[in-house]
This record gives sequence, structure tokens and C-alpha cells, in this order.
Amino acid sequence: MSFFKKFFSKDKEEDLNKGLEKTKTSIFSQITKAVAGKSKVDIEFLDDLENILISSDVGLETTVKIIDRLEEYVARDKYLNTDELNAILKNVIIDILSENNTVDIEDYDLPSDIHPFIIMVVGVNGVGKTTTIGKLAHQYKSKGYKVVLGAGDTFRAAAVDQLKIWSERTGTEFYSKGMNTDPAAVAYETTQYAQNNGMDVAIIDTAGRLHTKIGLMDELSKIKRSIEKKYPGAPHEVLLVLDATTGQNAIEQAKHFTAATNVTALALTKLDGSAKGGVVLGISDQFKIPIKYIGVGEGIHQLQVFNKRAFVDSLFS
Repeated sequence: MSFFKKFFSKDKEEDLNKGLEKTKTSIFSQITKAVAGKSKVDIEFLDDLENILISSDVGLETTVKIIDRLEEYVARDKYLNTDELNAILKNVIIDILSENNTVDIEDYDLPSDIHPFIIMVVGVNGVGKTTTIGKLAHQYKSKGYKVVLGAGDTFRAAAVDQLKIWSERTGTEFYSKGMNTDPAAVAYETTQYAQNNGMDVAIIDTAGRLHTKIGLMDELSKIKRSIEKKYPGAPHEVLLVLDATTGQNAIEQAKHFTAATNVTALALTKLDGSAKGGVVLGISDQFKIPIKYIGVGEGIHQLQVFNKRAFVDSLFS
């Protein structure tokens, strides 16, 4: 039985393959061309591979790590055909993702010993943060969990309305204090609402902070402290949403957000619109933060739990 058949439905497999199509065309068609006609992996090929990975926004440090590990294999056996090379590359990439605390999980299950489970969602405007929250709410609701969405982005007129629409669309609870209110107070009271009303999970939105504005980033720390004041140990997850199409800028955003708050998980959106899906590898490797979700399409069901083996298998398929 193949990996996909064991862990993925046919629809999920198709969504993942389509979502990564641009990246596969960009990266792996180039690798195929680079190795074509060669009887061995030589310095010229390794140089070509380095350029391909860097151009796909894998990042310099992660690219060097991949090349170094590949060279260890090549030192033992230079005469590798394309299939053997692909198998080695797959294993190298999976190993790197494993080292970065990325754990394969199968579904949207919540911890049984934490109730309610509080998720604080951060990220700049335009990365798909509100949409990701809505899709997460849909997934949790579909599993029978009671969900409340907290409208903590109180500075942008459309943000509260957009989140309310998502709550209505997904049939989940909604908590808001309206526009221009203290976001830390919204986070505190959403947590309180979740506790008092038997919610299984609270997903709290925050303003799309411009990562270059230190004062605004400091406020994220204030929001986190406010949640923890009401519920010691919470938030149980700080989810950073990044837009895969922005490439190296996504890595720059991650630097600032991880400095401002204790980010525990990543969601990479819009992979279907990017030929630079290699940024997934670079971000995970550089920050040692697990990738938990990837967006592979606009549909409400097209936010997938990230599975490193399925991801790498799809890239090389």
C-alpha cells in the first residue's frame, strides 16, 4: 500500500499534487535537466543543484546543508542514476524536516488533556491569516468540536466583519468587542468565553502587524500575556501564518514574529500560487519551528495538515 493510500484520501492527494504543481515544474524539472545525460553526480551537477534550490527560495543555509549531505552519498558512490538521486534527495529533505520538529500528524485532533485549547494566530495583512482561521474553524467544526473565533484584529475595519462571516459560514461561535477596542482585552475575554461556555477550541485573531514596527510587535507580547493571565499555560499554540509566494520576505517576517512572541507552529498559505515552494524547507530549517498546515487551494477544505513525507513524495512524483 502506498503512503498516500494509507494516510491520504484521493481528494487530498490530488489537492496536494495540484497545489505543488508550479513548484514541481520549477524545481524538479530543472533537476531532471541538470542530471540528464550524466553517468555520475559531479561538481558541475552539485553547482547546478545549488543554484536551482536557491532560486526556489530554499535559502542559502538550507541549500548548503542539502548539498553537503548529498556529497556524503556521492563520496561513497558517484555513479547514481536519476531515480537513485531522487531517492537520496527525498531522504535528505525528510531528515531535515524531521530535525526541525515537524511531526507527521494525520488529522485535526485536539489534545485530550487541554480544554479549551487556545490558539493565537499572528501574521501580516495579506498573507491569508483570516482565511486560514476560517478554514481551521471548518476543520475543527467538522470533527464535532465546539469552536469560538475571537476578533482580536480591532484596528482594521474589514477584519472583524470578515471573521464574523467566517464564523457564520462555518457554524462556529464568534466573540467581538467591535472596532478600536483593546485587542488584549478581546483575547482575554475570548478565552474567558471559551472557558465559561464549554468550547473545545478558541482561535484568536490578531492585527496584521507590520513586522517593521516595533511598537506593534510588542503588542503581540501583551496579547499573549493577557491570555496567559486568564488561563495559565495558554495560548497553547501560537500559529504564524506566512504567504509562500513572498519567498524570502516570508523568512524575514518569521524572524520578527519569532522575536516578538513564542511562535510554536507555522502555516504556509498559497502554495498553489507559487513556484517557490522551497521556502517551506528554508523556513522550517532556519527557525526549527514545525510546519503544521499548508494551503494548497482556495477551497474551504484545501488547508491541509502538513505531512513531510506526503509533501516530499508529491514534489518528486
